[in-house]
Amino acid sequence: MAANGSSRRPDGPRVDWVDYAKGICIVMVVMMHSVLGVELAAGKTGFMHVLVAFAKPFRMPDFFLISGLFLPLVIGRDWRTYLDRKVVHFAYFYVVWVTIQFAFKAPAFAAESSWRDVGLLYLESFIEPFGTLWFIYLLPIFFVVTKLTRRIPPPAIWLVAASLETARIATGWTVIDEFCARFVYFYSGYLFADYVFALSDRARQHPALALAALAAWAVINAGLVALGASEWQIVSLMLGFAGACAIITIGTLLARVHWLNLFRFCGEHSIVIYLAFFLPMAATRTLLLRTGVIPDIGMVSLIVTIAGVIGSLVIWQAALRLHANFLFERPNAFWIAPRKAAPVLQAAE
Repeated sequence: MAANGSSRRPDGPRVDWVDYAKGICIVMVVMMHSVLGVELAAGKTGFMHVLVAFAKPFRMPDFFLISGLFLPLVIGRDWRTYLDRKVVHFAYFYVVWVTIQFAFKAPAFAAESSWRDVGLLYLESFIEPFGTLWFIYLLPIFFVVTKLTRRIPPPAIWLVAASLETARIATGWTVIDEFCARFVYFYSGYLFADYVFALSDRARQHPALALAALAAWAVINAGLVALGASEWQIVSLMLGFAGACAIITIGTLLARVHWLNLFRFCGEHSIVIYLAFFLPMAATRTLLLRTGVIPDIGMVSLIVTIAGVIGSLVIWQAALRLHANFLFERPNAFWIAPRKAAPVLQAAE
């Protein structure tokens, strides 16, 4: 698609603007957890809080929409292969990394209650997603639901999903609440993938117009966030889609001029960052707040965000060099279908 200017979905290689968009998304996720964690521990806010608030309407909608983009290419696969790629893959990493997170947090949990309660909490994490890992817990559910409902008219599914988002379901169970709030974006990525790629084409062909549209979106999004209207029903849905389109456009423009390749690299390895950022993030936050070497909370939040992103990549490289590949690569024993070849990045003009 990116090479010949058509809006057809690519069926093999990676698409660089998608990696740029994913990279922006994963950095925003790390930023959100870093900033809110620092501010909670410090009891006050800093300048980074404004960026987190600005990104809130579209941070997760964009991630889920992009996650559904390439589903039309694989949803017709046999159930064995489909479950291997879309369920077993994420389930493996969830089990590994929820165990790692518990290993670090168990002593603190035990000090507050008992080791028996820690064990029960660990078992509960397979029903109620634990901490930052809820995203990869929920994705397999989205993939399975979408395949199971293929025979139902897509407009009906989309309307139900949109209604669930506006209903503001709040049961207290993350799986139900986040499913209702996010499925419409994932399903839209699947259903409207051709339109998303067409949007990217237009942005690449008309960069000046794309920049003007981005400026207008930024003003509107910021204004609605400042007024508190971004949380209103319908408005939040519209801002989620508008922000997703904006990030897709930004990713396309960056890919067009080959700027800020760090975002593309982060997008290519978004699962690595998502799984491992909690450790360098928490360590850096604790160090900076306890020492007080940097008094400005906003600067502390920024440093913690950078440490979370870079630290996760360092952990990944260390794991590879120490032959602990199982932390980021699913071993052969946990594949229930033949392994797939790694995709090659497809560059934009």
